Amino acid sequence: MELPRYAVIEKAVGETPLAAMESWRLMQNPEYFDVPLTYAGRLDPMASGKLLVLIGEECQKKDQYLALDKTYEFSVLFGIGSDTHDVLGRLESVVFSEPDNLQEQLTQICSDLTGEVELTYPHFSSRTVQGKPLYLWTLEGRLAEIDIPTKKSTIYSLTPDSIETKSRTDVCDIARAKIDTIPEVTEVSKDLGKNFRRTDVRADWDQIKSDDSLPEQYTIAHFTCHASSGTYMRTLAKLIGERLNQPLPSLAWSIHRTELEELN
Repeated sequence: MELPRYAVIEKAVGETPLAAMESWRLMQNPEYFDVPLTYAGRLDPMASGKLLVLIGEECQKKDQYLALDKTYEFSVLFGIGSDTHDVLGRLESVVFSEPDNLQEQLTQICSDLTGEVELTYPHFSSRTVQGKPLYLWTLEGRLAEIDIPTKKSTIYSLTPDSIETKSRTDVCDIARAKIDTIPEVTEVSKDLGKNFRRTDVRADWDQIKSDDSLPEQYTIAHFTCHASSGTYMRTLAKLIGERLNQPLPSLAWSIHRTELEELN
């Protein structure tokens, strides 16, 4: 049987790339039981969308596929930030007023971010420093011992598509539901992360939900971004909030990879 070189599958929110790939193998392609598979270009647990899976001998060419440009639809929640820059982190919330002329501000911010940019890697990422992933430096409380790396990226286009509002209760309930899509993590080797710290993260969302000093409504803006490989939408979500005329904490409410650069 001649094997295809690759497949493009859909990863759901709450899945790891490995779990999505193995589910695809088990449920849809059991004939690949003994065939090597690997994915090229990971997606965070809270992200969804297209995941490239290399098959058989094509796995040896993984580095060639990692540089593919990608397109995302992502959303930014304003007024709440987190140390992961998405809903799965320890939270920071503030009392704030609705930004004036938000659409105009977002259009300008997107224009300013388009082109070549140098972005800091999220503290919770798999980028290695001195042989150790950044997320481990963060969990160990040792970030002060290292320089946080940056990456030059090219943002080919960044468009503010729409703006909506949700109640504080709905925001917290939806965030909790997203967090609960991840299967419980019990491996001893990952004990430092304590199951994505979900006991504390859930408590943070519950605290925001019950805090009547916070706004009753929150704004979520939706964007489309076409960018070079390795551009973190979580980082853009944080930057967009920081660049408002009155800066606000912000986080990636959702991330969905819609396209991969055309494969040859």
